[in-house]
Amino acid sequence: MDKENKIDSTVSFESLGLAPHLLKATEALGFTSATAIQQKAIPTLLSGVKDFIGLAQTGTGKTAAFGLPLLQIIDENNKKPQALIVCPTRELCMQITKEIDLFKKFAPAVFAVPVYGGTSITSQIRDLRRPVQIVVATPGRLIDLIERKAIDLNEISYVVLDEADEMLNMGFQDDIEFILKNTPNRKSIWLFSATMPPEIKKVSKTYMTNPEEVQIGKVNTSNKSIDHQYYVTSGHQRYETLKRLIDFNPGIYGLIFTRTKIDAQEITDKLTREGYDVDALHGDLNQGQRDKVMNAFRAKTLQLLVATDVAARGIDVSGITHVINFELPDDVEVYTHRSGRTGRAGNLGVSISIITAREMGRIRLIEKIAQSHFHKSEIPTGKDVCRKQFHHFMEKLLKADISHGDYETYLPMLQEKFADVSKEEVLQRVAAMEFDRFLKYYENSGDLNIRDRERTKGGERVSFEREKGRTRDNRDRDFTGGAGYDKLFVNLGTKDGFYKASFLQFILDMSDLKKDVLGRIDMKEMNSWVEVSKDVAKQMVAAIDGKTYKGRRIRMNEA
Repeated sequence: MDKENKIDSTVSFESLGLAPHLLKATEALGFTSATAIQQKAIPTLLSGVKDFIGLAQTGTGKTAAFGLPLLQIIDENNKKPQALIVCPTRELCMQITKEIDLFKKFAPAVFAVPVYGGTSITSQIRDLRRPVQIVVATPGRLIDLIERKAIDLNEISYVVLDEADEMLNMGFQDDIEFILKNTPNRKSIWLFSATMPPEIKKVSKTYMTNPEEVQIGKVNTSNKSIDHQYYVTSGHQRYETLKRLIDFNPGIYGLIFTRTKIDAQEITDKLTREGYDVDALHGDLNQGQRDKVMNAFRAKTLQLLVATDVAARGIDVSGITHVINFELPDDVEVYTHRSGRTGRAGNLGVSISIITAREMGRIRLIEKIAQSHFHKSEIPTGKDVCRKQFHHFMEKLLKADISHGDYETYLPMLQEKFADVSKEEVLQRVAAMEFDRFLKYYENSGDLNIRDRERTKGGERVSFEREKGRTRDNRDRDFTGGAGYDKLFVNLGTKDGFYKASFLQFILDMSDLKKDVLGRIDMKEMNSWVEVSKDVAKQMVAAIDGKTYKGRRIRMNEA
């Protein structure tokens, strides 16, 4: 049964049927009213015997939606695991456990234990031997524990699959099915997801019985509190545009998404050299390095985090002001997940996409499917950046707290030192100290915008697309390798488990090339065609042709 009713923003937790000790916990946490997914999920889940599908964007309070009912219906006198929460990443596993610990503040006899990869399994086995009612786990580590017979799932009554679409995108479908087969006595499955891909429908049909489905908003739609912007520039000025947009948003606390780990590290290195507080998150980091980066980002000692989609999955950090797509993802679901990192808990957020003129069609496609309006913005000029930074500095200067220091002691000294200097000159010198780097850098900066220029040919107005002989209709009809590109064939396709985004990352990682060398991609079930810049096409063929993928020999050659 599908539900998408209007939500009352003033519904209290008390009206949802929660026990007094849980109401006391929500009050202590400052929760005043239930979110939309909480209003819909909690009354149903309190019954404990109903399979449930909750479709809602990240950052909408899903952990409380399943965590509070779990804490109410489990038997605290039974010291064996009764509830199993499965999620895609270590970070999300730790976060869920932390939130459940807050919810059970007034239920000291209930224990939740996280189990995840990248740390000692021995200590986790030791934790599981103690009294524990709720286990929060990543799929890989949970399966390891099951195979070692180190965890008893016979008394698991409730299985929660959180961020289900993320887990399926990461290739955990077989793992999830294995886990569900090893919880034979469960009473219900609660599945929470931001989107509804076919794989989730398959899981629900196979393992769930007449699930109640609640949909908050529409599937694949973006959060309405997010401002979606795009900026059009040339491919070789993408990094310069990124830097200018960062400078134009002083106080930014943001995530920058790239397609490949090479791009993520390269952008991080460049920004670090230029004085930005930034670090990278990608697949080459070990768990210790990953934890160090994430702890610094959460503590806001880092202003920016540059990440690949795979590395960023499951990360939930509050207060992110901007998400920047250094390149657009191919899949709308991936864009929805990226942009959903900002604009949470009622706050406004900004999702910025840096695109080239040939990517306008993909913006329109995302708009249509995600049902979110994108508006085109002008890349700011150097003067715009300096003006914005100067205004931000003045605001900080006026808001500076001078109440705690003994500044009056030094006033006579300051007044004597600046006796012959006017107030205007003092302000100018302060500004020079703060903005000298910006002013020098941007004084001769150019226009980074790509404009839809039109000029007259024999009295006829001709757009820059038509002037190149590549109208939209022609490009869609004829995929033969555009100017400056060779068209390559490769015997890998969607049947091999690739989406466009994962296929792009695979061929770029194997060939050690950058995204800018690629043109159009056409993926079929058994094979694909890809446009590659002529000067590196042979390098890509040499790097990929003859290699193997999942035991299958890869064939790549000119189409």
